[in-house]
Amino acid sequence: MLTESTVESMFRELVSAPNPTEETFDQAEDLLENELRDESPLRHRLSVELDELRSIAAK
Repeated sequence: MLTESTVESMFRELVSAPNPTEETFDQAEDLLENELRDESPLRHRLSVELDELRSIAAK
């Protein structure tokens, strides 16, 4: 398992790419699922952020 700081940095790098695709969002989601515990507050916070980014990109 990576540290929470490393996971957050990797997440930010993925989602800050110009014109993120659904594949990018899937990679970010996989990162959260594979590297953070289900009960992690960071996982919850980044999952909510990911949902918001997906809805913005869909518009």
